[in-house]
Amino acid sequence: MFTGLVQGLGHLTFLNDYQVQIHSLGGQSLDFLGSLALGDSVAVDGVCLTVESFLGTASHGRNPQGQGWSGFIAATSPETLRRTTLGQSSPGHGPRLVNLEPSLRVGDKLGGHFVTGHIDGIGSLMSAEPTATSWVLRFQVESPGIARYLVPKGSIAVNGISLTVAQCEPRGESFEVAVIPHTFAATNLQHLRSGDGVNLEGDILGKYVERLLEFPPEKGPHGSSPDLDISPAFLAEHGYG
Repeated sequence: MFTGLVQGLGHLTFLNDYQVQIHSLGGQSLDFLGSLALGDSVAVDGVCLTVESFLGTASHGRNPQGQGWSGFIAATSPETLRRTTLGQSSPGHGPRLVNLEPSLRVGDKLGGHFVTGHIDGIGSLMSAEPTATSWVLRFQVESPGIARYLVPKGSIAVNGISLTVAQCEPRGESFEVAVIPHTFAATNLQHLRSGDGVNLEGDILGKYVERLLEFPPEKGPHGSSPDLDISPAFLAEHGYG
């Protein structure tokens, strides 16, 4: 589980058809690397990947001082490559800039929204316009099934970044977000060009509501669900009246 608050940028390159390495930029350290252990989850452009090994000189499973690790190696599955923008890269291509966020720990602040790291599909940047106080980015929705989770003033994760939908096209084919300067400068949104692909994850709360509506509770003899079948007899049995 993540919050959608990016904690660093890294370069992603493919080692082979399924393994990727994510390393820090220009030798700069990533603060959260020191708290990672083998098997931990990291959101890479919003995609939940598992740390399989570390890059650098540290050799143990945890490095409290955060020294010696310049990145990590993770594996991807065919489903991940098919559903996300990671599949738009391949061995032999140059490094791509990715947003990074370690998984949420007990006691951490939840400053964004609940992000699972399970991408629903891909979108693409249509335009990015600066305003006096923010950047307004408009995205096209490329993958089916995402539109129903787009709600004005609702949450959306774009490349793992927790953003608020400012407005969306009625059929959900495109949407617009306003990005504050800090977020724009601290993420790879600043490097997007028109037509570039992005990973999209809808709000998990909306998905659960949708699923519950598909399977409404069975009705009891008085028209309510069995668990909520309150009647005069039920109240009398439990000491009311």
